[in-house]
Amino acid sequence: MKRTTLSLIAGTAALAAVTGFAALKTPDAPGAPTARAAAQLPVERTSLLCPAPSSSDIAETSYTSFTPVTKGTASGGKAELRSATEESADGTSGSAKGKDKSKTAKPVLTPKQPGTPATGDTSGADSPALIGAADGRFAPGWTVQETTEVAAGTGRGLQGVNCTAPDTEFWFPGASTDAARTDYVHLTNPDDAPAVVDIELYGKDGAIKSTVGEGITVQPHSSEPVLLSTLSDERQTNLTVHVSVRSGRVAAAVQALDDKIGGDWLAASADPAGTLVLPGIPKDATAVRLIAFTPGDADADLKVRLASPGGLITPAGNETLHVKSGMTSALDLGDVTRGEAGSLVLTPTDRSVPVVAALRVTRGKGDKQETAFIPATSPVGTRATSADNSGKGTTLSVTAPTAAARVKVTASAGSGGGTPVTKTYTIKAGTTQDVDAPVPAGLKGTYALTVEPLSGGPVYAARTLTATAEGVPGFTVQTLPDDRGTVAVPEADQDLSVLQK
Repeated sequence: MKRTTLSLIAGTAALAAVTGFAALKTPDAPGAPTARAAAQLPVERTSLLCPAPSSSDIAETSYTSFTPVTKGTASGGKAELRSATEESADGTSGSAKGKDKSKTAKPVLTPKQPGTPATGDTSGADSPALIGAADGRFAPGWTVQETTEVAAGTGRGLQGVNCTAPDTEFWFPGASTDAARTDYVHLTNPDDAPAVVDIELYGKDGAIKSTVGEGITVQPHSSEPVLLSTLSDERQTNLTVHVSVRSGRVAAAVQALDDKIGGDWLAASADPAGTLVLPGIPKDATAVRLIAFTPGDADADLKVRLASPGGLITPAGNETLHVKSGMTSALDLGDVTRGEAGSLVLTPTDRSVPVVAALRVTRGKGDKQETAFIPATSPVGTRATSADNSGKGTTLSVTAPTAAARVKVTASAGSGGGTPVTKTYTIKAGTTQDVDAPVPAGLKGTYALTVEPLSGGPVYAARTLTATAEGVPGFTVQTLPDDRGTVAVPEADQDLSVLQK
């Protein structure tokens, strides 16, 4: 997502203004001192947006919020999730009236302290999108999970998504306009001005011509679901959706619902890259489909490997994938994990060409199937956080694709009580492990997991939630990239805070 770096720069500037840092001197200026290492400071404010969970009258949705305890934060601050206002009281979309209404509405969720999860819930088809903000000690690493159970109908099963920060570009390989699918792109605007968004679709033969997806306006403090089948008459089994923002910023997620085999949220893929990791394929997956797309001018040839508990292996008959420029490619891998933990690792066979990718994963057989999605993701980084875990329905998968790594996993206190527990694991190079994740002592309610690399190579992780109902193996998978709890702030030459008094 192209503006991430800009956001970090803006965050650095804001921190400098708050703390009274002076302007920096360039290292090569005459008489300039040697450049100092940047300090990692806790972020001071975080925004998260949650899409409207379901159109089903029998859907039950829970929200779980968690902020890890982070050193160096101030004692104050707060976090809350409020309903996004789609219409004002007189039926006018967006505008100030809608904004006032959202400010006076009761928050869906208000955490009391970092280190302990907070929960909230909604039910039925009228559940709105949510806009969240956290500052002070609640901001660093703030994570919110939206989990929905749908008992029957299109998309029945377990659907889960991490609420995400607003941005300006998103890639979604794995969407569909097939007759059995009902896929929506949910766009949520947290700001005071309208956002203008373009949605582009790419199928097996390239870009799908459509003007309907151009210049979509998302009103302030509101959410807009866009049904993909209304953007084109073409039926495509495998689609890549590109969301780009002309003005403003939004959060985006695709809700992919199937008439027969359930459904889930498809989160955005990591930014286009030559090497991709898709972690956490359930060991009992009965079908795995890889969908990939390259936005550049050159074709991509990818080596396909599975990081298993015993090391990197090449699936027989599916050693490589050729991805034509501007076209969506798909590869059916079947039950590639064969009863073991696994993650997919994609690397260039020759030259590196940027690619985005996702997996559609199926569990169960016949009319007892359920699906979920695993997008390519970035490494855990400094720390990753997963909310809404239960004592029995949670699986944590950790992958070290290039070099061995040691990681620390901490289970927080439970939302209703319990004592935090920490364990350390060693992940061998080229392997995936479904680790025996710790569970809080005396657990009551749900708890959070934080993953922190201690040494070694890069680590990728994913968390799977399961909930079987009437023989249908409901599940949802969330990848665990860095939780953006800190920002690098270069040290300044001079402290001017005295001048601000």
